[in-house]
Amino acid sequence: MREVMLIVHFIGLAMGLGTSLAYMFLGIASSKMEEQEGQNFRLKTFALSRMGHIGLALLIISGGYLITPYWSILSAMPLLIVKLVLVLVLAALIGVISSYARKAKKGDAQSHFKKIETLGKLSVLTALIIVVLAVYIFH
Repeated sequence: MREVMLIVHFIGLAMGLGTSLAYMFLGIASSKMEEQEGQNFRLKTFALSRMGHIGLALLIISGGYLITPYWSILSAMPLLIVKLVLVLVLAALIGVISSYARKAKKGDAQSHFKKIETLGKLSVLTALIIVVLAVYIFH
């Protein structure tokens, strides 16, 4: 069962981190467009967020299963605690970004895009730190 959960975990990682990286590159592409065209393009790319949410859900579910053997020694693994806290931070960031995306669809998209861009960069950095910590902890 562990191998199945590892596969699910890696699929979730690809979906979640892939979404963040896709948004980064799509943001670069939209910055080269005329303002209105770029704004419309960005609004349409929010459809990708569903993939990121599914990926995060797969990561949390499979990750919860995979760290079951470590719960009893969690207090002796400070880096694992940091990783788990960063997963919570990432989930919160994604929630806030999703909220801004919904508001951007309703109006005043430009001001929400700036907030989303800043939080998006922070979420990519957080996700990369989580991956590095996972490799370091479970190598």
